[in-house]
Amino acid sequence: MHGRVETVRWLTPSLVRIVLGGPGLDGLVMPEATDAYVNVAIPPAGAPYGEVFDPAEVRAQQPAELAPARRRYTVRSWDPVEGRLTIDWVVHGDSGAAGPWAARARLGDVLVFEGPSGGYRPDPEADWHLLVGDESALPAIAASLEAIPAGRRVVARLLCDGAAHELDLRSEADLDLGWVHRTGGPDDPDLLARAVAELPFPEGRAHAFVHGEAGEIRAIRRHLLAERGLARGDMSCSPYWRRDMTDESWRAVKRDFVQAMEADVA
Repeated sequence: MHGRVETVRWLTPSLVRIVLGGPGLDGLVMPEATDAYVNVAIPPAGAPYGEVFDPAEVRAQQPAELAPARRRYTVRSWDPVEGRLTIDWVVHGDSGAAGPWAARARLGDVLVFEGPSGGYRPDPEADWHLLVGDESALPAIAASLEAIPAGRRVVARLLCDGAAHELDLRSEADLDLGWVHRTGGPDDPDLLARAVAELPFPEGRAHAFVHGEAGEIRAIRRHLLAERGLARGDMSCSPYWRRDMTDESWRAVKRDFVQAMEADVA
């Protein structure tokens, strides 16, 4: 499946929104999940195949260095009537494959992807909701906030690089939203976990969504399960990236990291 770039808009200095459209999206069916994602395929410069391609076919026929880079991106929204798919991309400099592609995207560019899939949606039976993450989790958290009904309690703590990187997040829920800003200092990896540890929790059963940098997410998961008593089944928790690692390096060790994280508190 593929879409063509229709609009490009920078939301913050490090977050760009790209809207895709065109007949290549015909038949797209989005799951009910608010963390729905697609697996994008970014070809290397000078790739000897067309802009629309079958990722599996390319992997089978081309040497590894010509295979497209695979990355998973959360869908911010899907409009089935207009046939438009919106994805928000975190961009940090020229490193990686997907971020630079998004930073250079122009009208008419093609994005090939597989999916979508997803696994989380705020539980309507929960007494309250906890949403925790950084820029990489913002699309899913924003979509989740829009799905939580009026009157339901939501506590959100979000990490970013400063006020210019905050988004105007909207929700009909009773929202307690707090932004935590990195300072560039040695305490940055502890800021989000500290903010969660300092929270007074509302009464009742919480349903939690905790996604972002691997070390931060692991510490928060441990705290929520071991010290706050959240049930494992009441939390969606995933490390999207890892500090001081490239995308490829992180992908190579992510499975082992997740297994170790899950073993911290079963």
